[in-house]
Amino acid sequence: MKGFIFFGLIASPFYFAQNTVQDSIKTKEIESINFLKRLPVTKEIINVEKDLGSKNLGQDLPILLKNQMSVISTSDAGNGVGYTGFRIRGVGGTAINVMMNGVPYNDSESQGTFFVNVGDLTSSASQIVIQRGVGTSSNGVSAFGASVNVLTKNPEEKFYVKSDDSYGSFNTYKYSAEVGSGKFWKDRLSLMGRYTTIHSDGYIDRAFSDLNSYNFTALFEQSNTKLRFMAFGGKEKTYQAWNAIDRKTWETNPKFNNSGAIYDANWENIVDFYDNETDNYRQNHYQLLWEQNLSDNWNLETTFHYTKGKGYYENYKQDAKFSKYNLPDLIIDNQTIKRTDFIRKKWLNNNFYGGVSTLYGKFENLDLNFGLVGNRYEGKHYGNVSGVYFPEIFEHEYYRNNGTKTEFSGFAKGIIKINQFELYGDLQLRNIDYVTSIVQQGDGEGAVHDKNWLFFNPKAGINYKINSGKLFFSYAHAHREPNRDDLFANPEIQPEKLHDFEAGLEKSFGAVSFTTNLYYMNYVNQLVLNGQINDIGEFIRVNSGKSYRMGIEIGALAKLSEQWNISGNFTLSKNENKDFKNETETGFENLGDTPISFSPSVIGNVLLNYAPTNNFSLGVQNQYVGSQYLDNTNNKELQLNDYFLTDFNAKYTLNLKRTEIDFKFLLNNIFNKKYVNNGFVYDQTPYYFSQAGTNFMFGMSFKFK
Repeated sequence: MKGFIFFGLIASPFYFAQNTVQDSIKTKEIESINFLKRLPVTKEIINVEKDLGSKNLGQDLPILLKNQMSVISTSDAGNGVGYTGFRIRGVGGTAINVMMNGVPYNDSESQGTFFVNVGDLTSSASQIVIQRGVGTSSNGVSAFGASVNVLTKNPEEKFYVKSDDSYGSFNTYKYSAEVGSGKFWKDRLSLMGRYTTIHSDGYIDRAFSDLNSYNFTALFEQSNTKLRFMAFGGKEKTYQAWNAIDRKTWETNPKFNNSGAIYDANWENIVDFYDNETDNYRQNHYQLLWEQNLSDNWNLETTFHYTKGKGYYENYKQDAKFSKYNLPDLIIDNQTIKRTDFIRKKWLNNNFYGGVSTLYGKFENLDLNFGLVGNRYEGKHYGNVSGVYFPEIFEHEYYRNNGTKTEFSGFAKGIIKINQFELYGDLQLRNIDYVTSIVQQGDGEGAVHDKNWLFFNPKAGINYKINSGKLFFSYAHAHREPNRDDLFANPEIQPEKLHDFEAGLEKSFGAVSFTTNLYYMNYVNQLVLNGQINDIGEFIRVNSGKSYRMGIEIGALAKLSEQWNISGNFTLSKNENKDFKNETETGFENLGDTPISFSPSVIGNVLLNYAPTNNFSLGVQNQYVGSQYLDNTNNKELQLNDYFLTDFNAKYTLNLKRTEIDFKFLLNNIFNKKYVNNGFVYDQTPYYFSQAGTNFMFGMSFKFK
């Protein structure tokens, strides 16, 4: 089976979407996408409705992207709902610059991306732009693996009412309602709103998810002015599933989850589970996008944004010391009580706001972009405990610390056409201030830092146009600051530096589109995952000195007939630390060149689609992921096995008068493969995040227009 798949991979590998935007403000958005297509960088432009619509039944966005080039998606709960993430070219989410309409989405302090906070985001998106490598300068932090920009859709021009409902394995269901006003007020204004609720019990024991999300968009268009206001966000409650399980447990009871476990007095047997061992968070985003045509050659886009986030995660802390939570020992009946059971809540209350402005200039043989960015993040971290057996201890605050991060950056980039050549230049300057303070000291909570970084990130490239395609080469130099956890673990940790070289070919042969890309990413002080996690399931990173990622990415889309098409992608890479030094209890040991953690050397996908009629389609998606290590020590005992997955989807559309009904079916992992794609190392023992076997989703979509 694998041999057949790899023949297909080599013969016709990658899906390279080149769809135009189809919404109400077409002209400038098409120009913006066309400008991106011209850049000598590796990229995918995904049309959400066409490419992901048949699979969008409730799973999170990272899961829906799992068959894209060099992508591996992960799920804590095992079935793609709740806490999910992705890696691109082996690089984790903290090094992937995620944006919403060009506004940074990564958390400013952790640099993580938490899609659980914006459930059903895919239903609000029109396009997703993925740039692998450093890519072009953007409004978020520097990309050290990729950048992903989610472009939300605009209101439609005519009135409609829509409902998306689905149900599937593990009691997973989704209810969504959406309404669009169409254009009114002399065709200048249009509105759109959506509300979604998603629930899943999860594949892992008790790993339930309750996600509620919304999106509201108002679009005003008149003459040379376009204003778009968006409010979107969500509220999530998920049972914690970030502890994972050791290999022996995975082999015998892969669904086991020890989060919330309550043990007997001897700490030998689990006697119960705390039913509210949960993560609770609400996040609201507000964006005002202003587009102004200044002349035939110049266009200005300015975005003001504000994000409010607040929430906590809750744990049952058994037999904990009073002193750990800044509480005095209790004296009852002349007996001193030093320990008891607590309910602990650790809070995060943050604000993120700023402005992004880009000036576009378009001339006969020259395109220019100038950008200015100013963002500020304010985060409050605090925790409290309540006594399980002592009700007089209630919501006692035992620590509080703050963090503020301010960034000002600017970029200038342009592309000039000279005969068959296009020359590209890009200069970016970033200034970041990050200050942390302790208001109330807690046990190991917080630290005091006052950091400043000034980064200059130049980029350059060249295209050479050929018949129905182009050749390109680019170089990018980038820097990236460490995140909050990096600094707290090691105040002397160094920023990352990256020299990224990309060379590629894009070519069409009639019904076949082909692309191939060579890359070499040379890191200095790359922050790599050491395979360990902290107490809230976040992976710990260390400077690895010098390291590199190099590889080839190949892909194609072939239209075999009116009914059949096949697409695929294949990544072959080498990812190594140079002279890696491993920290032990007695010092450092030099392990020489070692593989970078979570970086398989082979990733491949083959997608086959059959559409016997215009309203009926069937699809099969195959993915192969090679073996990968959980840490950087090259220890075979800490290696995840390779795996091969096959998914199936079907869609049938029933067109009635003014009503369109879609029936969708998704069957994941149809061969019931037992596999792991994520984990960590604790005390030299591998821990796994189990993934679900065969599972399904069935959905119906009604649209009245």
